[in-house]
Amino acid sequence: TWHGAVFDRLAAAMLADLPGPLYTMVDEADHDLTARWERAGLTVRRREREYLVATDPLVTGLDNAQAPTDVTILGLGAAREPALRAVYDAVRAEVDARVGWDTMPVEMPPRPAGAPLDPSRYAVAETADRYVGLVRVVARRRHARIGLVAVREGLRRRGIASAMLAEALGALHRGGVETASAEVDERNSAATALFEGLGARRVNRAVELVRGA
Repeated sequence: TWHGAVFDRLAAAMLADLPGPLYTMVDEADHDLTARWERAGLTVRRREREYLVATDPLVTGLDNAQAPTDVTILGLGAAREPALRAVYDAVRAEVDARVGWDTMPVEMPPRPAGAPLDPSRYAVAETADRYVGLVRVVARRRHARIGLVAVREGLRRRGIASAMLAEALGALHRGGVETASAEVDERNSAATALFEGLGARRVNRAVELVRGA
């Protein structure tokens, strides 16, 4: 299927049969595959950086991360419904209003309305009356992926994101998971600064291509 002529025929048949919009991810270094998808009518929509971050707080510097005095961090599995669902929906609405939820990394697919959230995958930040931030983590064996780090508008730049990551990564470290990966849109300077500030290594870059968006 990776011969050019065969790829073109398969892509043409598939694209004619599937409803749009259609997306695919390609390693940025694979110029040949990118060119083949562009030949099929897709265009580059965004670029993502993949980071690998240690979970050891002595490596990341998160051993001293503290939440503001009016914020409590709840670890993975401790969040309660419907408060978890409420902060997720609020974060999604804020992202939609600014840049659109479809700009989020591929690890954060849209959640159907009313679909339950799994508290074991979330650490959250809580004030007296609501959750104001969340981190989503999916762990598999000895590795984990961070799919979302978000703090409600008006409460950012107070160290809440770092405190949530300290809790989530610390739990992974205690469970024997040594590293976690995260995808970041290159245009998201705040997320890039957050992970690079933890000493995360950039291990890959990918391009997202789309047709019909």
